[in-house]
Amino acid sequence: MTEPRDHPFVAAVKPLVDAMGGELMDPARAEPDDVVLSWEGEDVLAVRLPQLSDSLDHILAALERRHGMPLAQLDRKAKQDVVRILEARGAFSVRHGVETVATALGVSRFTVYNYLNRENPNKSHQA
Repeated sequence: MTEPRDHPFVAAVKPLVDAMGGELMDPARAEPDDVVLSWEGEDVLAVRLPQLSDSLDHILAALERRHGMPLAQLDRKAKQDVVRILEARGAFSVRHGVETVATALGVSRFTVYNYLNRENPNKSHQA
């Protein structure tokens, strides 16, 4: 993005866009799927949202930063908490979400399903 980077609105939304793994850009470069944000009637910036699979990788990286270590090094309770957070954020609706999470946690898909079923014993989870 060029000159609007110093706009106070850009500074206000940048942490949110970064947390989602989005990309800020000049509104003139916006494509139909991008979100153009306006301030006082003027287009200030556009946001390109990540693909869902990229979002999952971004969320996993953020969780690693939060825990200060690779997720595979967490204890069982912390891994269960991570699975609960990921489920709340829709991680398991992404194609291969369970496999991606299992790899990040250093556990099997079966273990991830067990963690999910522990949280929601009446809910059916599919591969």
